[in-house]
Amino acid sequence: MASGVSCRVPSVVDRLWAFMGMMRLKRLRSPVVKWLNISSSGFWKERKLSGCCTSCSVHPCKYAQLQTSCFGVFLSETFSTSCLWSQVPVVNKPGTDSEVFPDPHKLVAADLADMYLEIKKELWVPKKDLEQISSYYFDGQGKVFRPMLVCLVSRALHFHIHHEKRLLDSQRKIALVSEIIHTASLIHDDVIDTSDARRGKPSVNLIWGQKKAILAGDFILSKAAKILAKVGSEEVILMLSEVLLDLVQGEFMQMGSKENESERFSHYLQKTFKKTASLMAYTCKAVAYLAGADEELQESAFQYGRNVGIAFQLIDDLLDFVSSQAEMGKPATADLRLGLATAPVLFACEKFPELNFLIMRRFSESNDVERAYEAVMKSDGLEHTRMLAQKHCTEAVRHITLWSDCLEKKALVTLANKVLNRKK
Repeated sequence: MASGVSCRVPSVVDRLWAFMGMMRLKRLRSPVVKWLNISSSGFWKERKLSGCCTSCSVHPCKYAQLQTSCFGVFLSETFSTSCLWSQVPVVNKPGTDSEVFPDPHKLVAADLADMYLEIKKELWVPKKDLEQISSYYFDGQGKVFRPMLVCLVSRALHFHIHHEKRLLDSQRKIALVSEIIHTASLIHDDVIDTSDARRGKPSVNLIWGQKKAILAGDFILSKAAKILAKVGSEEVILMLSEVLLDLVQGEFMQMGSKENESERFSHYLQKTFKKTASLMAYTCKAVAYLAGADEELQESAFQYGRNVGIAFQLIDDLLDFVSSQAEMGKPATADLRLGLATAPVLFACEKFPELNFLIMRRFSESNDVERAYEAVMKSDGLEHTRMLAQKHCTEAVRHITLWSDCLEKKALVTLANKVLNRKK
């Protein structure tokens, strides 16, 4: 631990994190999976982790040390016996992160080299306009974040379990499915939000209309189901069917607002899990299962994907306020204009309680969007959002610490770092 620099996480984030620890998020609806409470004493005892937090004397934990550098936030693979919220960040020398931790994209480049060609091949149909619409977003311009995540987790666990670097064909299919489901959800999202831009170009619904866009999204999902069936695992199909359920439920949750202010952040985080993190969490768990992982390893893979997924969306919500349309590929403050209160707004309510009235009417009156934007920029909303994302990334890294050391494991640490520092 470094000393001499004090940078405690703001108390509002501490309180939220403590509250999240008491939340119970239901996992799979199958009888083989338990309820999840990441901070319960039972959870920690079940994992049999040694050591006790030197600051709070409650959580037996080994939280990843948070480092900062001139390049932004950096998650070290160095661990201490003090919880993140009581740790003092240490200064990382410029360039250390890139020298020690490998580039995730380069590690799986060969695995994903022909991914878009394979997906387009799967989407081929004699009906030319359907093929054109369904393949429109598979143009190589996406982040490929989810397939990359799936491949890295697959290879890291194969090394941990079998002491070999390998990616099974079934695991690669899960990587493809993750990108296909994600893209189908984007098409449906654009229909619901009547968006006119996606990834820096006109949206599917703007070019071909709402009806064809909906059908194309359904068609893409059906292709994902077909690829998934080829994996030949009932357990994996069960896991990924939960993703589709979560996507729909998350969209319905986004359409509503909680009148009770104390329930609003809980509602937002549950919605975030269902709409964004669920796909990452369950695909990570699925490839862990295919690698022959036991329940504990499957859970660690799930938790890595879950926490990275939530952090990913938190940063996305932050970027909605600070990035331009050219950087994001979609209009800035789009969420506010859709009537959505994301983390920066909810945190800003701490300083500007009047925002609660705007949230309830979904920023529908004249100047509501401008007032909310100004309040966020004058508050600590953006800083608190980033702090919460940091906590989730640190939690993600903690869950893979017991995996055997390999380049893919280090790349997963780098991936968490990239989530925190991305600009688009």
